[in-house]
Amino acid sequence: MEGNRNNDLHEHGTGELLKELSDHTTTLVRKEIELAKAELGEKGKKAGQGAGMFGGAGLFGVFAFGALTTAIIAALDSAMELWLAALIVAVVYGAIAAVLALQGRNKVQEAGPPVPEQATESVKEDVQWAKTQARSGRR
Repeated sequence: MEGNRNNDLHEHGTGELLKELSDHTTTLVRKEIELAKAELGEKGKKAGQGAGMFGGAGLFGVFAFGALTTAIIAALDSAMELWLAALIVAVVYGAIAAVLALQGRNKVQEAGPPVPEQATESVKEDVQWAKTQARSGRR
């Protein structure tokens, strides 16, 4: 079988081999672009989720600040029960903000750098393959 393949390579002209290499390269480039798009889309989605959680943390942080302000005003103005209730609400909002902030940070870190790592590796392999094919075509 190996002998048939070598005979086939010798029967094809250099121009035909270069055309075939060009066709394969074009197909590979298209596939690599598709892979890069898919990979970047997934990373963008995770980063978007993390950013949304940061937004939620900010919103609950504002609620905590509002409740804390209410607690301070109530402490100065009325009996212990009112400001204590407002302080409890502020603590709950603050805890929610902290949890959302931590989850948001984790989602952004999961997304990693905005580089299509799989596509980059695959392109490197394709370049190496093309070099090998070019060298074997010169012989």
